[in-house]
Amino acid sequence: MGPEGPEDFEQLAIKRINEGNLKEGLKLMLRAAKGYEDRRQKADAARLYKYLGYVLLEKTKSVEKSKPSLLKSAYLYLDLIDEEVSRPEVDIDALDKYCFNVLEIFATLDDHKNLMKYAEEFAAIYEDLGNSYQDNADIEIAIRAYESAYRYYRLIENMEAYRRIAEMMITLYGQVAEERLEKGNVKDAAEAFYRLAYFILAIFGYDIHFIEMMDTAAKNFEKASKVAYSNGDLDGTTSYLVKAQYSYLMARNFNRAKLIGLNTARMLYQVITSYRSNREEDKAASKLVELSEALIGIGKINEAMDAYRSALESKSNLAFRIRVRLAVLKGHAASKGSEVIVNEIDTIEYYLNRKNLMKALELAEKSMRREELMETLKKIHAAEGVY
Repeated sequence: MGPEGPEDFEQLAIKRINEGNLKEGLKLMLRAAKGYEDRRQKADAARLYKYLGYVLLEKTKSVEKSKPSLLKSAYLYLDLIDEEVSRPEVDIDALDKYCFNVLEIFATLDDHKNLMKYAEEFAAIYEDLGNSYQDNADIEIAIRAYESAYRYYRLIENMEAYRRIAEMMITLYGQVAEERLEKGNVKDAAEAFYRLAYFILAIFGYDIHFIEMMDTAAKNFEKASKVAYSNGDLDGTTSYLVKAQYSYLMARNFNRAKLIGLNTARMLYQVITSYRSNREEDKAASKLVELSEALIGIGKINEAMDAYRSALESKSNLAFRIRVRLAVLKGHAASKGSEVIVNEIDTIEYYLNRKNLMKALELAEKSMRREELMETLKKIHAAEGVY
């Protein structure tokens, strides 16, 4: 039996490519992409045309040869965006993915004109969505939409719109934080104060306003850790303490951050031992990454890398790699009082929270390539087995 549908052609294409038969693999992949297109399965067609374009770019190093496939993908994603925003209920996750793919393709093609054009269009789409959700009192979803608008306005350097959205986000996050506190939901209030700090940074820079809000986030993360501890939840306790440690760091309260880091590291050793004795290796790995974060925050880089290496031996995932880099960047941003680095951290966390791990890792790696951080980056690479 030969292949019949695009799914069969796609599977066979991957098999041929993995076997090293690139030419036949790409022919089959193109056939699969056209098959999906004929069926009006645009998302699958767009995904395969993009894959084709990037494989051609990697193999030939020629943007021109990859251009037809990549443009085909971009325009299919633009169709999907039009369809998505026309729905009564917009799937923000799907919209995020489509918009990101379009901009990534134009950035790859070094097509600055279309990159700026579509970033501006997407910013307006997200702002309109945010306004609609806000009018319907869907504040949490409005925040998600506005946050994307904020990113795109920053990309095209429309500072007036960027600051306008930042001011709206300060109001909305302030409202959310107060509501959560009133309900006794300290951990979610802490997260809201933490996010609020970044939008304050956009208006005032790394000054007392940003520092005070980070300090407020830190105090609430500490309260959340005490609630978790009183409930016998050591896992939650340590997670909130690490968040408190880094919020205090960014608030430049270095003594408090160090004290919390030392205490949290001691607690984490106990938690990790407990998980390992119960053969819960995945949980132990996650806590080892947390331990490495706590140790980075108190300047114990070598011990942190031992914990990180140990985590990766049990379970390797992209989120771990991003978190370790973020820990280093936060400490460095705090020591310098650097608005530029905090903005980079904000963008990395945006992609991390939206589950776009490849983009988050790419940006984290790029941000780490500062002269002062290269030695630490080499240690991270060594822990990851990259020499």
